[in-house]
Amino acid sequence: MWDKFHEECGVVGVYGHPEAATLAYLSLYALQHRGQESAGIVASNGEALIAHRGMGLVADIFTPDIVARLEGRLAIGHNRYSTSGSTVLKNCQPFVVEWAQGALAIAHNGNLVNADALRERLETRGSIFQSTSDSEVIIHLIAASPATTLVGRIVDALAQVRGAYSLVFLTETQVIAARDPGGFRPLVLGRVGNAVVVTSETCALDLVDAQYEREVLPGEIVVIDDRGVTSLRPFAPAPAHNCVFEYVYFARPDSQVFGRNVYEVRKELGRQLARESHVPADIVIPVPDSGVPAAIGYAEEAGLPFEMGLIRNHYVGRTFIEPSQAIRDFGVKLKLNPVRYLLQGRRVVLVDDSIVRGTTSRKIVRMVRQAGAREVHLRVSCPPTVSPCFYGVDTPTRSELIASNHPVEEIRRFVEADSLGYLSLSSLRRAVADDDRHEYCYACYTGDYPTELVNIEELIAARQKRY
Repeated sequence: MWDKFHEECGVVGVYGHPEAATLAYLSLYALQHRGQESAGIVASNGEALIAHRGMGLVADIFTPDIVARLEGRLAIGHNRYSTSGSTVLKNCQPFVVEWAQGALAIAHNGNLVNADALRERLETRGSIFQSTSDSEVIIHLIAASPATTLVGRIVDALAQVRGAYSLVFLTETQVIAARDPGGFRPLVLGRVGNAVVVTSETCALDLVDAQYEREVLPGEIVVIDDRGVTSLRPFAPAPAHNCVFEYVYFARPDSQVFGRNVYEVRKELGRQLARESHVPADIVIPVPDSGVPAAIGYAEEAGLPFEMGLIRNHYVGRTFIEPSQAIRDFGVKLKLNPVRYLLQGRRVVLVDDSIVRGTTSRKIVRMVRQAGAREVHLRVSCPPTVSPCFYGVDTPTRSELIASNHPVEEIRRFVEADSLGYLSLSSLRRAVADDDRHEYCYACYTGDYPTELVNIEELIAARQKRY
């Protein structure tokens, strides 16, 4: 119904707080935008791990009674949108296992590009998998490691995987966080008094009154226990590959990601877009909600009035009763409705953050035009998306990406806009401050994948099989 890239996952870890599970629950609530298929929390009371996982939204899964049963001063949590493995309860995270050194739980945001090869090797050696998620590969690598300590086993396991991971682990007495050497996905560290919180985005820290301290660095492993916070850098330095789409769409605009405020970056994307593809118009309106900051930036730069010409219904559920007599573009109408008073007779610049298949864009353009707009000029605050992502974003196959198969003019005709303008890659780089301190992954716009060991053809075949 909604033609966007699907979010990846959100993770959180809490150490040293009497209401650790409650803080994890609230953090997952703040990170709900990163995954809506399932959620889970595992807590430690110092002697055992207590888990609860379920399908659906955080608020539906965790009642006060359930959270109260998750006793302890340590907890980790996970929101999931499947980028690897099917949408079933067995793939819900955090995973919990019992092994020789006790109990271990893991939550993972990202995607391992060599997971299938590792899984095949492990199964040949006798490993039995309980899920289809790539995250379980890490557990089996830890169990198979010859290292004598858990941290040593984690280092050994992560040295074998390739791709994107922001991880939190939980034992009876420790929370451990790790981020891949490329730093694809965000991970930050904060404090609530003497308690430590590690999570995907700073918006989760804000909700629980935690003070932001710093990012977990690419390639860093952070061990949090009764000795405090210990930082390890066991891997050789690698080029940074921060996911630029976190700025474009995924992260909440009130978060700080990769050292920058997301809202301000999105406004700058809009300013750059106005400089590159200005068109005579009367009004700028966003496709809510993610298109709002870029539309504000565009309006400011172009000297045009900004208005909320499309109103979003935030209460659309997962199921609904559709009338037997077909209503044109029904799915989009459930979510958006135009303000005819603002659009009547106007030349409209419609700002969106991305176009994937183009089907929703066409319906929105039609909606604006049917509401009385004289002209509709669609502007997109990122470059054309031409390649799927294999680093933790659930994207369509290349054949389904409209920009991968059609030039801009053909896309314009398909979406029925009077004009269509994308942000250029060079302007995107300027907006996100791509310099010696910040390097980003642009693979979805260029097809240039940053990991050398990606077998593109096998990954594409696996994705096509899933779809």
